[in-house]
Amino acid sequence: MIKTSTLVAALAFLLAGFLCVMMAVIAAVRIEDRSIEAVAFAMREQSLDWVSVNADGLQVELTGTAPDEAARFRALSRAGAVVDADRIIDRLVVTEADSQTPPRFSLEMLRNGDGISLIGLIPEAIGREAVAEEIADIRQGVEVANMVETARFPVPENWQAAMRFGLRALNLLPRSQISVSDGRVEVTAVSESIEERAGFLRALNRGQPDGVEVILDISAPRPVITPFTLRFVRTLDEARFEACSADTLAARDLIFEAARAAGLTGPETCEIGIGVPSPQWAQAVETGMQALTTLGAGTLTFSDADVTLIAAEGTAQGLFDLVVGELNADLPDVFSLHSVLPETSTGGADDGPPSFIATRSPEGYVQLRGLLPDARVEHAVYAYARAMLGRDETYLATRTDDTLPDGWPVRVLAGLEALALLHSGSVAVEPGLVTIRGNTGSQRAVSDISRLLSEKLGEAENFEIDIAYQEALDPTANIPTPEECVARITALLSERKITFDPGSVEINEESGEILDRIAEILPDCRHARMEIGGHTDSQGREVMNLNLSQSRADAVLNGLLARSVLVSNLTAQGYGETQPIADNDSEEGRERNRRIEFRLLASGVPSSQREVARDPAEETEPPAEEDPPAQEDTDEQN
Repeated sequence: MIKTSTLVAALAFLLAGFLCVMMAVIAAVRIEDRSIEAVAFAMREQSLDWVSVNADGLQVELTGTAPDEAARFRALSRAGAVVDADRIIDRLVVTEADSQTPPRFSLEMLRNGDGISLIGLIPEAIGREAVAEEIADIRQGVEVANMVETARFPVPENWQAAMRFGLRALNLLPRSQISVSDGRVEVTAVSESIEERAGFLRALNRGQPDGVEVILDISAPRPVITPFTLRFVRTLDEARFEACSADTLAARDLIFEAARAAGLTGPETCEIGIGVPSPQWAQAVETGMQALTTLGAGTLTFSDADVTLIAAEGTAQGLFDLVVGELNADLPDVFSLHSVLPETSTGGADDGPPSFIATRSPEGYVQLRGLLPDARVEHAVYAYARAMLGRDETYLATRTDDTLPDGWPVRVLAGLEALALLHSGSVAVEPGLVTIRGNTGSQRAVSDISRLLSEKLGEAENFEIDIAYQEALDPTANIPTPEECVARITALLSERKITFDPGSVEINEESGEILDRIAEILPDCRHARMEIGGHTDSQGREVMNLNLSQSRADAVLNGLLARSVLVSNLTAQGYGETQPIADNDSEEGRERNRRIEFRLLASGVPSSQREVARDPAEETEPPAEEDPPAQEDTDEQN
C-alpha cells in the first residue's frame, strides 16, 4: 500500500511538472506569435515590406536588405516602438551604395521614466560615444540604450547646431521623442499640465539656432472642467468671452464662428477639456448666441446644462418674450433655460440699492463694508474673509439690515472667494448683481471666476467681471532661461565674492549675506542644472587644496539648503588649484584664484564652453606659469 501511494505521488509530481513545462512553452509561443504579428504590422504600416520578422524566444529578429541606411534605422526605430529595444536582434543589411553619395544622417532620441534610447546614423566625426557623453548630465542613473551607428562622410552644415538643440530639448523634457536631422529638429513631448507645457514652449522658443527648422509638438492632458462653463457678454460697443469651454477642437471652432457672427471683439480663447454635459454643447452655444444677437445686448451663461439669458435693461418685453420662446424650443432637450429681463430703473432720489463691498489692496489689506443680514452672518463673513484673504490684514466696517434680499450671504461669500483669486481688486454685491473688478497675474482668472460664480450663484443670478491681466504679476510669465539664471548670479558675484576665513570652510557673516541674495534668485531657476565650483590658489599641497575647495563648495551648497532653497538641481565640485584665472605669483592673483563659481551644466554644451558665474573682469586667460617654487605644507592663505 505504501509503495502504491508513493508511486502515485511520483506520477502526480511528474505530471504537474510536465503540465508546467507545456504551459510555459505555450506562453512563450504565444508571446513569439504576438511579437511577430505586432512588429510585422508596424513594418507594413511604414511600407517597410523588405523586412522579415522572426522570433527566437522573447527576442525578435529582423532580417532583410535595406535600400539605404536611413531605411534600416527607420525599421529599427519602428520595431523599438513596438517591443523593448533590447529584445531586437538586428540582422538587416544595406544595399551597396555609391560611395560618393552621403547617407541621410538622423538621430532619434527617446526619453521616458524607464530610460533613454538613442537610435540613428550620425557622422563618424561626431562619434556614437560622444552623443552618450553629452547626455551624462540627464541620465540620473537610468539605463541608456545606445544603438547609434556612424558613417564616414562629412558632417552636414547644420547638423551640429540641430543636434545641440535636440540635446537641449532632451534635457528639458522628461517624456519626449526628439528627431534630429541636418537643419531640422522635431520635438514631440507630453507635459503634466497646461502651465508646464507653456513653460516648455517658452524655454524652447528662446535661442533657437539659425538655419535649423524647429517643430514643437508638446501636448498636455485635457483637464476636467466642472462645471462646464461658457459666458458670453454682448453690449452695444463690444462682445467678449468671460469664460469658454469646449470638448473638442471642432466644437471650439464652431463656438468661435458663432461668436464672430455675434460680433466678437475680444480674444478667441476657449479651454478644451472633459466633462461636457452633452455632445450637442457647441450647437446649444451657437443657438444661444444667435438668440443674444437678436436681443441686441445682454449676457449668455452656460453652466453645465443650465442656460441663463439676461437681457440688457430697456429691452422690449415683446422682443424678449419672442426670443426666449424660440430659444427654449431650439435648445437640445438636456438643456434648461432661465431668462431674466431686468426692471427699468425709476431714477428715484433715494440712497440707491443696498450693497456689500469688499476691497483688497496690492499690499494685501482687505476692507469689508456695507450691509449684512445679522450679527451671525457678519461674524461668519469676517471669519471667511480672514481665512481666504489674510488673517491679520482684514478690517470689518459693516452694518446689519434684516430686510436684505434672500440669498445675500451666499452672494457675499461667493464674491469673497472670487476676490481671493485676484492680486488686488473689489467685489460689489447688490440685489440681482455681483460685480468683480481688479488685477490678476493669471490668464485663466476671468474664466475661473466666471465658472465659480456660475456654480455658486445659480442660474438666476447676474454678475459682471472687469479684470485686467498684468504680466508683471504672472509668476510663470518671466521664468528665466538657464543662461539668464547664471547671468543673474554672475552680476551678483561681480559685486561681492563669496570668501572664507583663512583655512576655514565655515560661511562667515559677509558670505552669508551673499548667499541670502543668491537664495532669492534660485527659486526661479529650479530648471537650470548648475555646479558650485570651489577653487584655491597654488599655495599648499595639491591634495590639501583639492579637499579644501571641495569642502567650501559643499559649505555653499549646505548654506543654500539652510536657506530653504531646493538644491536638487545643484551639485558641489572642488577643483583645488587646477583652474587658475590669474597669476599665482602675486597676492592679487592668488586672491582672484580663491573663489566660488556657479557653472551651468547644460546638456549639449561642452564644459569648456559652459557659462560660468563669476566676476566678468576675471574672464581673461591666466598667464603661462613657470614651475612654482616649493611651498610649505600649509593652506593657511587659501
